[in-house]
Amino acid sequence: MENAVSPKLAENKAYFARAFAHAMDFMLRDLEVGGVPAALMALDGLVSKQVITLSILEPLVRAKRLPRQGDVLGYVEREVLYAMEQRRETDRETLLTLLMSGFAVLCLEGCPEALVFGVQGFESRGPEEPQNEVMQRGAKDGFTESYQNNMAMIRRRMKTPALKFEPLEAGDSSHTPLALCYLEGTASREIVETVRRRLADARLDTALGAGYLSGFLDRRGAFSGVGQTERPDVVCGKIAEGRVAVLVEGTPSVLLVPFLFVENFQTMDDYLTRPFYAGFIRWLKYLAFFVSAFLPGLYVAIAAHHPEVLPETLMLKIAQEEAQTPFPVLPETLLLFFLYEVLREAGLRAPKSLGSIVSIVGGLVIGETAVSAGLVSPISLLAVALTAVAGYTVPRLYEPLAVLRLSFLLLGGLLGVWGVAVGFTALLFDLCAGTAFGVPLLSPVSPFGRRPVLRDVAARESWKKLSRRRARVQDLPGAAPQTQERK
Repeated sequence: MENAVSPKLAENKAYFARAFAHAMDFMLRDLEVGGVPAALMALDGLVSKQVITLSILEPLVRAKRLPRQGDVLGYVEREVLYAMEQRRETDRETLLTLLMSGFAVLCLEGCPEALVFGVQGFESRGPEEPQNEVMQRGAKDGFTESYQNNMAMIRRRMKTPALKFEPLEAGDSSHTPLALCYLEGTASREIVETVRRRLADARLDTALGAGYLSGFLDRRGAFSGVGQTERPDVVCGKIAEGRVAVLVEGTPSVLLVPFLFVENFQTMDDYLTRPFYAGFIRWLKYLAFFVSAFLPGLYVAIAAHHPEVLPETLMLKIAQEEAQTPFPVLPETLLLFFLYEVLREAGLRAPKSLGSIVSIVGGLVIGETAVSAGLVSPISLLAVALTAVAGYTVPRLYEPLAVLRLSFLLLGGLLGVWGVAVGFTALLFDLCAGTAFGVPLLSPVSPFGRRPVLRDVAARESWKKLSRRRARVQDLPGAAPQTQERK
């Protein structure tokens, strides 16, 4: 084989030297192991030099004369080295990938195999509280960019041998390591196999984050069937219900499949507070979702096409304010919508030192100055501001909400209330018809399952009742996990 490890040490050294030509981080150390020429290779910055020195180089240099016959590499592996993680490899392409993943490679003269050692030592960020999923009573640690550290955080919470981590890889050039995480005996075999197949079939040159892979697992529609989280406790709760998690090296977000629509309104704090308060907060989020999605469209539709449905005082007030502005209600609301989105994006991307300046300028431009100059009416400004604030109560849905808000705004401005009704019907059809790995996206609301809806959707029962039943996503009403690929 062309890429097989050669018994001649000089050929192996030449191969790796050509592969890493002009790469200043490539390290090659020539040495003798019991009188046999050898070469140890690694990449600077990805390995721990202290571990290499103590557990590999020192034992190799002190090794006695090696046997001239038999399994020489096996003797070195069993009798000489102290490294915990070591294995043999015969393919030089695989060795290149392992070198760039923080492994060290040892080649011996006369051996058609190489020894590989796990001596990773690159710098990584420690666990911190997630910025996008702030909890009042939950744990304060979040995932990091190292998927090995993330696996340890999950294992620390789920001390069971049923917790499985399967190694995968994505990206023809990046060779990004992945880990498939699930509970054996709880997760559906069909769902696990489907996730494994779709990830294996993902044709990517580079995979630099979890978002690269979500498109290969996702459904087509307004709302995603793939969730993302930065919290280990959320992952543990989901895999305990039969979900499958995908850990990606280099990103602090973990993918969760299948992810249902109602789970966008659930947080870990819901299960750490008293049931009646958790139910109140959940219904508050449902209301905020509808306000954020439909309020601008309904406001424009009623003000422009159906003012007779408003109380006389409010109708006269809107007419008076609109008469003093240069734009009709639809262009005015669109202008406010785009101004808000621009300022939001600027606040997210601007350096922290400029964040306060963006907030002050935005408040002056959109608020006081625009109203005082007569460019927009106060009622339109109130509708857009209330819509924006309501959207932040369900942060996981902000991206689809922004698009839906604009769609309903245009439908309401062009077709009136009937346009909003048609858009809502189409959205409802999409939700009811959508599935995520064979599980209805709107389950357990549609198809309706009385017990699941009453237990953890419409309200949140106490743990005394929740613990009596083993909840699994594949047991929800209408669930039929499939292994067939999407057409």
